[in-house]
Amino acid sequence: MGRGFAPGRGGSMSSDEHAWRRAAAAVSLPEVHRSIMVPGNAPFWRKMLAFAGPGFLVAVGYMDPGNWATDLAGGAQFGFTLLSVILISNLIAILLQHLCIKLGVVTGRDLAQACRDHYPKPVVWFLWVLCELAISACDLAEVVGSAIGLQLLFGIPLVWGCVITCLDVLIVLFLQNKGFRYVEALVVTLILTIGGCFAAELLFVKPSLTGVLMGFVPSTEILRNPQMLYVSIGILGATVMPHNLYLHSSIVQTRNFERTPEGKREAIRFATIDSTAALMFALFINGAILILAAAAFHWSGHKDVASIQDAYRLLSPTLGVGIASTLFALALLASGQNSTLTGTLAGQIVMEGFLNFRLPAWLRRLVTRMIAIVPAVLVIGIFGEGRTTELLVASQVALSMQLGFAVWPLMRFTDEKAKMGEFVNPVWIRILGWLSAIVIIGLNVKLLFDTFVPEEIRRALWRLVASSH
Repeated sequence: MGRGFAPGRGGSMSSDEHAWRRAAAAVSLPEVHRSIMVPGNAPFWRKMLAFAGPGFLVAVGYMDPGNWATDLAGGAQFGFTLLSVILISNLIAILLQHLCIKLGVVTGRDLAQACRDHYPKPVVWFLWVLCELAISACDLAEVVGSAIGLQLLFGIPLVWGCVITCLDVLIVLFLQNKGFRYVEALVVTLILTIGGCFAAELLFVKPSLTGVLMGFVPSTEILRNPQMLYVSIGILGATVMPHNLYLHSSIVQTRNFERTPEGKREAIRFATIDSTAALMFALFINGAILILAAAAFHWSGHKDVASIQDAYRLLSPTLGVGIASTLFALALLASGQNSTLTGTLAGQIVMEGFLNFRLPAWLRRLVTRMIAIVPAVLVIGIFGEGRTTELLVASQVALSMQLGFAVWPLMRFTDEKAKMGEFVNPVWIRILGWLSAIVIIGLNVKLLFDTFVPEEIRRALWRLVASSH
């Protein structure tokens, strides 16, 4: 039996709710829990500033190097068409992160703790292992992305670039000990760096405004074209990150708001504004990568651009702007470093949440980083630097496998009145949330199918389905 609320296993609703509340004694991220004061009687903008920050930590997971490979491929191959997929993925992300905010604010539990309270121990251990694998896969993409950025900018070999990324473990530890605001400030600075680089790139490439706007309109061609559908699924898998759901439900509790119904309602409102604004910025970054690839490569005879290194080499000659490739590499390095900051923090949250087990912060981050560095160094050392794009794609497949196991309990917990009380999801959010969960799980199953089933078998199955209609 689970440690806390366990519907369907006997007991009254009131005792279940009491068990859930008693379990909240162990807080999430205790070193920074409620460490940031929220002014009581203050104007809107001051309260907004107090809540601003966690959304940007979450948003970096939506613009990490894993997104770059799928966005570049989508733009180079299909022009602006897949901008609609990026938009839909971003809207799903906004909804899911809102639900994470509600869970953390209302119950005082992050998603990992909620799973530990709710499920029996074997299920908890299973979910923890899956989540650790997902974080390691995400960290792998970020290690490789940072290493590619270092190589493109400074000529550092990829293997040594992977090793250098260990240093950010010390940066996170130092900043978190100084105060959580310092972590948020660094993340926002790196996000603004990425945004500035891509704003300049869009000025250089001068895309068709009409074409861009039309790209945000969903097209049935995406469903009819198997190659376009495959890249679309990859974009979705790279956009909605499972570890972000655990991360957000925890770091929203760093704010010391009033624990009254009105205080919680206000916290949810301000935190959702923060999250939505940050994710809209992530939409700009992902859209800019795809627009840049479409405008620079799709109509210039370079539709086969699939790797970050190829895009870097072709960008300046294609645009006729010498600094274009340098800005591209700088944004990639900032993206990789930013994502590692939040990935290692998520690793701490899931270990403490699922297992109620704490390691020293430096050791926890070092273990997470070594799990990512070892396969990266091995693949690069054995197969050569040309296989890094395949490594990025493989990491996104691993993330896709875990995503449904995070979305499902999130929807289940926020739908239950015994946990959420008056903050339980209204009907319209339930419909949109479960629809999003089904779409995510279904499309990611298809991504795994397309990844592991040989192309000849897939084509035969497509012909079989077509003939049946």
